[in-house]
Amino acid sequence: MNFGLQGALETKFARFGGDLGLGEGAEIAGYASLFGATDQGGDVVAAGAYGASLGRLAAAGGRVKMLWQHDPARPIGVWDEVREDGRGLFVRGRLLTEVQAAREALALLRAGAIDGLSIGYRTLTAEKSAGGRVLHEVELWEVSLVTFPMLPEARVRAGVEAGAAEAGTAEEDLALTLVESLRAAREMLA
Repeated sequence: MNFGLQGALETKFARFGGDLGLGEGAEIAGYASLFGATDQGGDVVAAGAYGASLGRLAAAGGRVKMLWQHDPARPIGVWDEVREDGRGLFVRGRLLTEVQAAREALALLRAGAIDGLSIGYRTLTAEKSAGGRVLHEVELWEVSLVTFPMLPEARVRAGVEAGAAEAGTAEEDLALTLVESLRAAREMLA
């Protein structure tokens, strides 16, 4: 079932935190979207929703763009890796510090002044749900660093060692487990 405006660019936000980190230099890595998590707009991205889009993009030799605040005139880096796994949409890339906006974004990340990721996409297939939509297939265009995230469960932390963003610390793993447990309990009560 197709739902929504065909061709319209949509955005979804994910807060930085334990899942997206700032590594050595200007490398960032983590989750831009989590499967099964309801965002503040009531939408849920289904597992596999990005696969076909990523496949088409790779076959065409293209890349998902890294933008500042969804502004197509302000690319600030490159995503070296964008992939789906069992948890969501994992991204790893580099802020290009030769670009003024990237230097500003890096300073804001390190200071904790910004803490969000957001995806820019076009809905291809979705169905209505009680609180919004379940997105089954989307065409991913870009992943932006943003001020206001829409999906609080995906987070970044600044100052981590390169490569540590995926694993996380024991405290972060415990915090994520608690968040997941509280969300599951809330859903059971609803």
